[in-house]
Amino acid sequence: MSDAIKHECGISLIRLLKPLEYYKEKYGTAFYGVNKMYLMMEKQHNRGQDGAGFASIKINMEPGERYMSRVRSVQSQPIQDIFDQINDRINTALQKHPEYADDVALQKKNIPYIGELLLGHVRYGTFGKNSIENVHPFLRQNNWMHRNLIVAGNFNMTNVNELFGNLVELGQHPKEMADTVTVMEKIGHFLDDAVAKLYKQIKKEGYNKREASPLIADRLNVAKILGKAAKNWDGGYAMTGLLGHGDAFVLRDPSGIRPTYYYKDDEVVVVASERPAIQTVFNVKYEEVKELDPGHAIIIKKNGGVSLKQILEPRERRACSFERIYFSRGSDKEIYQERKELGKLLFPQILTAIDSDIKNSVFSYIPNTAETSFFGLVKEAQNYLNNKKEEQILSIGAKITKEELHKILDVRPRIEKVAIKDAKLRTFITQDSSRDDLVAHVYDISYGSVKENDNLVIIDDSIVRGTTLKKSILRILDRLLPKKIVVVSSAPQIRYPDCYGIDMAKLEDFIAFKAALQLHEDRGTMDAVHAIYKKCLSQVTSKDKDVVNYVKEFYAPFSAIEISEKIGELLSPKGVKAEVQIIYQTIENLHLACPKNLGDWYFTGNYPTPGGNKVVNRAFINFYEGKNQRAY
Repeated sequence: MSDAIKHECGISLIRLLKPLEYYKEKYGTAFYGVNKMYLMMEKQHNRGQDGAGFASIKINMEPGERYMSRVRSVQSQPIQDIFDQINDRINTALQKHPEYADDVALQKKNIPYIGELLLGHVRYGTFGKNSIENVHPFLRQNNWMHRNLIVAGNFNMTNVNELFGNLVELGQHPKEMADTVTVMEKIGHFLDDAVAKLYKQIKKEGYNKREASPLIADRLNVAKILGKAAKNWDGGYAMTGLLGHGDAFVLRDPSGIRPTYYYKDDEVVVVASERPAIQTVFNVKYEEVKELDPGHAIIIKKNGGVSLKQILEPRERRACSFERIYFSRGSDKEIYQERKELGKLLFPQILTAIDSDIKNSVFSYIPNTAETSFFGLVKEAQNYLNNKKEEQILSIGAKITKEELHKILDVRPRIEKVAIKDAKLRTFITQDSSRDDLVAHVYDISYGSVKENDNLVIIDDSIVRGTTLKKSILRILDRLLPKKIVVVSSAPQIRYPDCYGIDMAKLEDFIAFKAALQLHEDRGTMDAVHAIYKKCLSQVTSKDKDVVNYVKEFYAPFSAIEISEKIGELLSPKGVKAEVQIIYQTIENLHLACPKNLGDWYFTGNYPTPGGNKVVNRAFINFYEGKNQRAY
């Protein structure tokens, strides 16, 4: 992706269902869970490289024995760093106490991180904050084992202010107005309440305080706690939690915005953001990894019992389509096919752009995630040429000569690796003119891959801001002297901000928004822009459910093609000799390629939750008033 976007987080939960001695005997180590968690986090490092965290809980520990451990890092390689720390602790303990080596009970009692319940998290610092305090998992501690809560999630809430206010009304004093803290305290409040009520009930039954503890663990209704806590959440989320005594849960939002997958056998339960991570790490088939339904939670009790519970009423499924285009691992069986289909469906537009002149056109891609859609595009080009060849051969018939046949068969799509992304270059010079020259060299080219006056077709996952295209890619591609450069986006035009965990919060950053604004200026319709601002302003105090997305009116006067043409003008750098054309995927073709993931609010403005409309209107107000700040 030429425009780097910080986005969602990744979660991993592992519950070992057998005693640790079982894994020592079968797999040669009691650290089986820790090793698997390392692999799960590494296989999801695409979802976050700014920070990583790990937590574990040991089940059935005696009072005075440590049963919770947590380690977090914001180092340049955070996953490697936290497991270096874990390994150091383990190896130090084993060196000091050789007697631990073959005694699993002593290892569990004395060495941290070795537990039956493990939680991992990787993150991007989407708000520009990347201190250790912002790294998951978050910990809410209490001397009552059942009231200890560890939370990590892949989420963003649109109504943090409302949730914060609810906590204050309950008499709490949250330490900050962040969605992670707010969500954790919300769950914690109802957890505390449930534990207190159970204790009173069990005490009435004649049990003493010590006897009450295991009964509380057994009777605690995690689904009921989640139902109360999540009642007013507005956002996209896969929320993971561990309770101190050994219960665990993962809750998915009612629209299914954020992905959640799970696998269970008689040895392990594992939940993650990425299906192929589970498949690879645990060597299981695609069909064995299930998707958690929207509004549902997978709940794992201390005794190993696993259940799927509906926590919230599911809404229309609006799973994020951007996951399929870019964010998720391309090794997923469905996503791999969908990305190829996205490339295939773009071919008719490309054929028009190059006047059907495949012979004098070179096809390539922006490294590296656009590679799969490129395969789909090339395959469709091959199919097109095969049909043409068939027509030509049949029209000539049996009198065709060997030379004529070879001339027809030798026409193939010209496929080249034109663009090469170099290692990150440090733009340490502050003057704009000097910085632009450095930025221009972030990409390099394969010299000789394009002939002078060829068409050059190059595909990317998406074109969000277009900055890298304008300052680097188009300038460097123009050195190959093509007649025309056709830049193709496998995603439609990104027109609206995200508020569910992807770092696209400001309208004025989007090249599609800039193009539409320029069209308004060109056509003298800026009074319509002002009217939209007034409509947005009129809804500031409205309840979320009553808010209308008036920003749709900003784009309504223009066709997608008109906006794409204007984008081409805006992104064409001065001095570039080649004609530049920008082609975007259509919304209709996106839905054809990704039929299960119809969450397309970035492209259509059709937000899956009421809070989305409020966010987009606030983003427009910020733009109009010149406020360079987020809308949520």
